[in-house]
Amino acid sequence: MLLTACEQEKEASEIRFAVTQAPINLDPRYATDAASERVNRLIYQRLVEFDEESKPIPSLASWHQLSPTQYRLTLRQLITSFHHGKPLTVDDVKATYQSLLTLKDSPHATEYKNINHINIVDKYALDFELEVADAHFPEKLIIGILPKDLIDQQHDFVRKPVGNGLFKFTSWERELTLERVSDGQVVTLTEVKDPTVRVLKLMRGETDLLQGDLPPELVKYLEIQSKLQVKTTQGTNFSYLGLNMQDPILKQHKVRQALAHAIDRQAIVDQVMVRDTRLAAVILPPEHYAGNAALKHDEYNPELANKLLQSAGIKLPLKLVYKTSTDAQRVRFATILQAQMAQAGIELEIRSLDWGTFFAEVKQGNFQLYGLTWVGIRTPEIYSKVFGTKFTPPNGFNRGRYSDAELDALLLKEDWPAVTERIHTQLPYIPLWYEGQAAVMQKNIQGYAPQPDGNWDYLATIRRSATIHHDAD
Repeated sequence: MLLTACEQEKEASEIRFAVTQAPINLDPRYATDAASERVNRLIYQRLVEFDEESKPIPSLASWHQLSPTQYRLTLRQLITSFHHGKPLTVDDVKATYQSLLTLKDSPHATEYKNINHINIVDKYALDFELEVADAHFPEKLIIGILPKDLIDQQHDFVRKPVGNGLFKFTSWERELTLERVSDGQVVTLTEVKDPTVRVLKLMRGETDLLQGDLPPELVKYLEIQSKLQVKTTQGTNFSYLGLNMQDPILKQHKVRQALAHAIDRQAIVDQVMVRDTRLAAVILPPEHYAGNAALKHDEYNPELANKLLQSAGIKLPLKLVYKTSTDAQRVRFATILQAQMAQAGIELEIRSLDWGTFFAEVKQGNFQLYGLTWVGIRTPEIYSKVFGTKFTPPNGFNRGRYSDAELDALLLKEDWPAVTERIHTQLPYIPLWYEGQAAVMQKNIQGYAPQPDGNWDYLATIRRSATIHHDAD
């Protein structure tokens, strides 16, 4: 009986987080999905972070530009050790970024091709020498630092990460278990794809925390539950409709304009999204220094969309294939889009695929239309990576193979108002919205709140204040 009581107390001390999508890769040199990025922020520390205006600030290190092509990074002298006991040094920083120069299969490798050499100056400083000048180089130093000894041993960071962040990795079988370094608080992350199942688990006390990917009607229902608390905030993650610009139909500007006018985005936001979701015009939100608050949203006008298609010589109905994941909320978006587009003479075929297959198809350019969300984007270079002619995979994220000489010239000048205006006019993406962020938790969970980009950083301060009792049913 005493053993059973101890086991129950241990279980109760864990904070259980039910997530829509489990992380895929916990090696920061490879991770690209949102869940992996959010967990890696907890396990690893980075050289640079960002302030509320999305400008870079020192984290593990400060920096000084010695010349247009040379930056000196200086580590803070009081840095915690890696979770396997070794202190973080300049050797680890060099090894982490040096490995990115040699890894051919890393999706982030092209980001650092401009590094010519990394020189260690002393026990706290090292110089990054670049091939060509880059005023934004410090903003790119956001890869979690790995220990050199384990890099040399070709350690499996993908499934057994070792960092020096606020949480250390414990285990990863059916669920991912992390332990907070400061006080031993255990947090478990369990994948539960279906939003209704996640909510039921929360109401039964089988989980403590949910965040994101909840239909608004469920959030409204949870707000009136006495045993639960709901917190929301305005979001910055950009949802969009991706287009294959090599497709003979979609490469026509009038067709893209028709698609933009065939979607009633405000109705979707009102009906399907949580509070604080807002319409989007470009990737970075209007409050970002490289956003554009002056851009107007394309109005829903199926009659105009129909006329645009006819003037482009399109035989109606226009048949298009839309790819998405099997996530219930994403499928719901797809069916709403399908119904709305039908009013404009567009027949949308929905193909929902498991996440791994779907994301692979997108990266390979095997699509006509797809729906995704850019998560945690901070720097305006995202415009080049997504729309620049030379940034098609594997050199960037221009998965639609868009090419526009006028935009390329504007990107070189970093004329962000003109860049965003050109993107908005040409519609290489159909912008949708910035998702509002909602977190729902047990009443006795404290110290947690959703963040605009959906990160899970507040797990660093989350705590359980007291035991909560649930009905037997």
